[in-house]
Amino acid sequence: MQLVGYEPSGRGSALLISDGSGAVDHRPLEPGDDLAYTLGERHCAGTIDETGTHVACDRPSAPYCEYHTSTWVCARCTGTCLKDEMDCYEDHAVYIAAFAPDTFKVGVTKLWRLETRLREQGADRAAHVHTVSNGRIARELEAEIAQRLVDRVRADSKVAALAAAVDEDAWEAVLAAFDVIDRFDCDYGLDLETRPVRETVASGTVVGVKGRLLILDNGGTTYAVDMRDLVGYDVAEGSTGRDLQSSLGSFG
Repeated sequence: MQLVGYEPSGRGSALLISDGSGAVDHRPLEPGDDLAYTLGERHCAGTIDETGTHVACDRPSAPYCEYHTSTWVCARCTGTCLKDEMDCYEDHAVYIAAFAPDTFKVGVTKLWRLETRLREQGADRAAHVHTVSNGRIARELEAEIAQRLVDRVRADSKVAALAAAVDEDAWEAVLAAFDVIDRFDCDYGLDLETRPVRETVASGTVVGVKGRLLILDNGGTTYAVDMRDLVGYDVAEGSTGRDLQSSLGSFG
């Protein structure tokens, strides 16, 4: 079996596991579920085609080789369309997302999937600040705002935010520059007193999922797993036998 993908919070929260025949199993990640997979070799995860069938690849690059690495062209857009023909003629939202304690990111998405997009990223708070008629205008606004706010947040920063609270004063100061249309407070059901230890593991009891971060309890320690770091691994059923980094609290 191979772990070939994942669904973040906002899209069902699941690991996608191929059995080698082309079939893909969606393994839900519900709080309280027990995961028991041991990671083996890692190689290209191949692709899942339009029919939902997994097309395997044995090239050594992970999570994807050069033939299966795809970049969504719209993600690089700053207002000048990079496609042969512009096709984003529908309402788009420009938003500001907060990641505790004080990282603030600008982003754009189609208006109808705004809340889903926020949860996919694991945002703690967000504000909808513009609605525009197409993606080109949205990207232009995003590029302008990105001169003073970030437009990407690294996984390490998101792990650091897991047991932190948003700096209210800093958040309100950022939003003071905008006419806010709507606000969102995203709850992921996590009640973490301390920051989890970052690890790459697929065994333990599911605490929850925040964006693409899977939170697991294992052996008295809480771990934060970037699910992208799992993609490409061959997996076998059964808990990992390797030593994991423990938090100081697990020795109390």
